[in-house]
Amino acid sequence: MPPVFVYAEVTPEGPRPVALELLTKARSLGDPVAAVALGPGATAAAETLGAYGASTVFANDDPVFSETLGHAAALSLAGLVEEHRPGLVLFSTSHDARDVAGRLQALTGSTLMSNATDLSATDRAQMPIFGGAVTVEVALEGPDPKIVLVRPTSFAAEPSGGTATVEPVPVPQGSPWPRRVERHEEAATGPRLEEARVVVSGGRGLQEASNFALLEELAGLLKGAVGASRAVVDAGWVPYSYQIGQTGRTVKPEVYIAVGISGATQHVVGMKGAKRIVAINKDPDAPIFRLADLGVVGDALTVVPQVIAEIRSRRG
Repeated sequence: MPPVFVYAEVTPEGPRPVALELLTKARSLGDPVAAVALGPGATAAAETLGAYGASTVFANDDPVFSETLGHAAALSLAGLVEEHRPGLVLFSTSHDARDVAGRLQALTGSTLMSNATDLSATDRAQMPIFGGAVTVEVALEGPDPKIVLVRPTSFAAEPSGGTATVEPVPVPQGSPWPRRVERHEEAATGPRLEEARVVVSGGRGLQEASNFALLEELAGLLKGAVGASRAVVDAGWVPYSYQIGQTGRTVKPEVYIAVGISGATQHVVGMKGAKRIVAINKDPDAPIFRLADLGVVGDALTVVPQVIAEIRSRRG
């Protein structure tokens, strides 16, 4: 069985959660499983990556991998592919991972598939189409390795209790590459949207951007995160990073509270995996109620303050 590689995005604080999800899936697809971690924090992340299934972590902490665009990482990956011949390389669908995956495909001539939600083999993957209404299985042909980009939260991250051997990866040689000259980090509080156990998401029913403050307050009380529909993102009410749906983020929280969201298919595909769905909408015929475990028919600007007041009252 050919090895399976996982491109593990890391930060100085550790591997990103999606890397652990991909390693969990990779264990069922190939043996051995290896992680490729490039940039500051790569070597330190090896212990965690090993605990989730990587027997080898190919690592380099050089900041060139985080300071440049994806070319340096793609060259390093292409060298590892040539040497170790994996049957499959898994990536997340983050912006940086997509950049590296596309460049790797150009270097190797491999088959690339994006937006996958599951894999049954190294050459078979599933993806939703028609706004998530249908899931199809795609046969991946062409030379190895197959390159598959997987949506975050498609799999539950489960440790295997293993350990990893760290193998250094040299910095690729070549002409100077374009570098990031400035980086802006969006200020955020609370849990990351994809990792939150509770997500409070808002739509047009909030009427104006300033009313998202109610959702921030409710999410804070529930130790959750705030999301949004595409309509309000396109209107400029909240940043794109809030967007949940087909062209935004996919979330699978314990509780998803949809406030003033009608339930269009494009939004539902990003949140239908939630364990419990609560809908607040003044339209009793809104499609979101077909999915909801609990529905409240009423004006969001009346209902949400009452919910906030009730939570504060019960907490004394």
